[in-house]
This record gives sequence, structure tokens and C-alpha cells, in this order.
Amino acid sequence: MSEWVEACSEGDVETEDVIRFDHGGRTFAIYRSPDDEFFATDGFCTHEKMHLADGLVMDDIIECPKHNGRFNYKTGEAKGAPVCINLKTYPVKVEAGKVMIQLD
Repeated sequence: MSEWVEACSEGDVETEDVIRFDHGGRTFAIYRSPDDEFFATDGFCTHEKMHLADGLVMDDIIECPKHNGRFNYKTGEAKGAPVCINLKTYPVKVEAGKVMIQLD
């Protein structure tokens, strides 16, 4: 069964940035795109489990801070070596200034 969980406030994430969100023993990454949309993925790189919130956001790409692997944070698609496993993404909605993610 899935549930919507409040991850942060809209103002907690700057445009073209990422923050860490921990919930239920899991870590997520919450992104704000240049188009002012919000996205959510698993919080760790699929290559060596580095926190993506420490990475660099450029357009719709998150770059892992350890080995510079890249993912499209909108789709989760692995975009550059050494990553080859996609990130899991989660549905996001904004309600009354709160960023909500749907967890399974």
C-alpha cells in the first residue's frame, strides 16, 4: 500500500538543487528543477551508495559527488559511467506549500 509523506516545504529546496530526506529507515533525494517542478529519487547513488544530496544538479541531471556518475533525476535513467543501474523515482505533488512524495 502506498502513502503520501511530507518531505519538506517548497522553500527548503532552491531551484536546480537537491536535499536529503530520511523516512522510515530510507533515504531519498528531493530536487527542484529549473522549471520549478519537484522530483524525488532514492537518496543513494546506485554505484557506491554515496549520498546524492551532496552532488551537483545541472538542468535535469544529478552528478554523484564520489565518481561523477550522472542520472536524470526526472526519470532515474543512468546517464554516465560508472553508473549503469537506474535510480528509483517517486511521484511528487505539492499541497499548501508542502512537497509530498508517494512511498510504496
